[in-house]
Amino acid sequence: MSEQQAGRACPIRYRYGPGAIARAPAVKADTLYVIGGLYGNLPALDAIERLAAEETGPVVLCFNGDFNWFDVDEPSFRQVNTRVLLHDALAGNVEAELASTAADNGCGCAYPDTVDEATVERSNRIHARLKRCASRHPDLRDALTRLPMFARYQVGNLAVGVVHGDAESLAGWRFDATALDAPGGRDWLADAARLADVDIFASSHTCLPALRTVACPDRRIRAVINNGAAGMPNLRGTHHGIISRIGTTPSPHPPLYGESIHGAHVDALAVEFDPTAWIAAFLANWPEGSDAWQSYFRRLVEGPGWTLACAAGRQ
Repeated sequence: MSEQQAGRACPIRYRYGPGAIARAPAVKADTLYVIGGLYGNLPALDAIERLAAEETGPVVLCFNGDFNWFDVDEPSFRQVNTRVLLHDALAGNVEAELASTAADNGCGCAYPDTVDEATVERSNRIHARLKRCASRHPDLRDALTRLPMFARYQVGNLAVGVVHGDAESLAGWRFDATALDAPGGRDWLADAARLADVDIFASSHTCLPALRTVACPDRRIRAVINNGAAGMPNLRGTHHGIISRIGTTPSPHPPLYGESIHGAHVDALAVEFDPTAWIAAFLANWPEGSDAWQSYFRRLVEGPGWTLACAAGRQ
């Protein structure tokens, strides 16, 4: 693999396909939180635990990858991973490459051509710094090597496939809103859901939230909910993260948007963490001019150029 490909190519070991999801055993849950892209944000993790504690029944928390990223100081890295690994967890590309001895995959993001080369190079350097931190915590690094790439849940009548990327690969981008809204995107979603034997996919990876549905010939509604990022702002002019909630009962927290699908409630919930505390923690590791500051600071203070209508598919 060439240096230019680091951070863009998708390693073969990331690929599983929808058939593997169909064969996975299903875990029953009345309420499922899918938490992608925590990115080392401990105030967001505190807020998520508070949301779960306010539910009327038990909640399964599934951290579907990239729960590490900005947490390059050892106390934060230790706390993030120790707390997350108490729950269900999947590997994102960040964790997969922390545990890998390969050096030529970079961050493992498999960035598409729409992402500029400078951003890719900064991501590779961010990951290299995080990987040095992880090397000083071999117990946690070894636990990350054992994380699966996907999981299957049964929430009421809804079969749920949880992935980090898409139905094909840990670092796939086909659950990005742009890909889903492109010609053929919904047809691909319907086919992937049929082959995976699920009603809905819950994903992350692309860092922007989306909820899309498609009516299939068998009269089933298939869907994907991508929470974007639990630990970063997802919408213009906001500071909160977003997680996905799938439950047999309505959410006690007002959803940002959602759908009722085959009797289950599929919602995006805001993760209202303290932005001042988080930005201070971020700057302690990533001061002005650093790689993460260049790539992410503006998003942390202003949010991305993405709206609630874009996320909900109402634009």
